[in-house]
Amino acid sequence: MAEQPTNNLVLTGTGTSVGVPVAGCRCEVCESEDPRNHRLRTGVLVRAPLGNFVIDASPELRLQLVREKVTVLQAAVFTHSHADHIYGLDDLRIFGHRQDQDIPLYCEEAVEEQLRNAFHYAFAPPDPNNHRFAIPRFRFERIGMSPFELLGLRVQPIRLIHGRLPVLGFRMDDVAFCTDVSEIPDESWDLLSGLDTLVLGALREEPHATHFSVPQALEVIERVQPRRAYLTHIGHSLEYSATNARLPENVELAYDGLVISF
Repeated sequence: MAEQPTNNLVLTGTGTSVGVPVAGCRCEVCESEDPRNHRLRTGVLVRAPLGNFVIDASPELRLQLVREKVTVLQAAVFTHSHADHIYGLDDLRIFGHRQDQDIPLYCEEAVEEQLRNAFHYAFAPPDPNNHRFAIPRFRFERIGMSPFELLGLRVQPIRLIHGRLPVLGFRMDDVAFCTDVSEIPDESWDLLSGLDTLVLGALREEPHATHFSVPQALEVIERVQPRRAYLTHIGHSLEYSATNARLPENVELAYDGLVISF
């Protein structure tokens, strides 16, 4: 019997909204020579059975895609509309033109509204005086809480709360990606059951108004009981090796370029 193709989730960035190193900071982590302490803004590349898509578009998306040697990219999926998750959208422009097709943007209504405002030129009526390459080729695909099919994968949205903002996590098969979260609503816990791998946001050790701390994330992991868990959206107060040394055996800090097969 032929082997089933392996799908990969690549963590293209694992840093908080300002990245690590933080501009102007001279702390131990920001000056670390360990590449696992160098964190671009959070994002994910999914290598699916029928192609590639990204979850979120960080301001460093071009660098992330170049590093991962991505030559084909067919879609983007969005968790929410904060700047560190959408401001790399224009870096998808090259793929629409190279592939001669629109790039679908899977998101909720509030995210679509923000994308249209922030990248108004991308969605305005075409100007005949502009070179065709100047205008990105995008189309919106509205999503809610129902699962949807994308490039051969079933993607299940998961409602999360980020401070007071409703955002989304996503589950694909037995892997879930839940960044930028400070609360998991009651109705979402069942969607996190039976996981092999949970990627969960954990900003720092101390409490934060809009993100889980490391202790809060560990409480979630203890309840969900995935086989393994990685912490992402990490600030510069968490040094890679020192933090891992005090985490449970099945929990680690994520790092840029980490590949999770499923």
